[in-house]
Amino acid sequence: MGRPVRHAGGDRPLNLRLATPGDIPVLPDIERSAGQAFRGGEQDWIADDQVTPAEAYPALVAAERVWVGEVDGAVRGFVQIEVLDHDLHIWELAVALDWQKRGLGRTLMAQALDIGRRRGCAAATLTTFRNIAWNAPFYRGLGFEILEAPSARLAAILASEAGRGLTDRCAMASKL
Repeated sequence: MGRPVRHAGGDRPLNLRLATPGDIPVLPDIERSAGQAFRGGEQDWIADDQVTPAEAYPALVAAERVWVGEVDGAVRGFVQIEVLDHDLHIWELAVALDWQKRGLGRTLMAQALDIGRRRGCAAATLTTFRNIAWNAPFYRGLGFEILEAPSARLAAILASEAGRGLTDRCAMASKL
């Protein structure tokens, strides 16, 4: 089920695999840790914002929508995906703060994009902050482009995010 890979900046093997019910308790902790990267910036409040509760994950795990990156037997990051309108939508990429900038996020994204290709998706989509270095600029480096005229589905996601206080967001897509 998992596959060991080497990742940029890491000398230890990373195991990419579908999340299991046993992983659920750590997923909110990883999201909370990842949010600490916002400290000191314009979106500082995100570091203290609520994360996806553990109770939301059983259905996502059962539907095989969460993949984890495991190093030294511990989950250090995850990506949550869903096929929507023939596209792979990336709902969330979260890497524990102390594991950021080691290539784990890129490796999880490569896994997600590979899953999209194998499932016959035409493109991958996501929403993110437009001007935060580890958001839109990071995804641009992976081949995503900002959509100045997002689809109705992506516009609805952006509107929902704005309603929760997430501003300066954009929709992005990459052909698969």
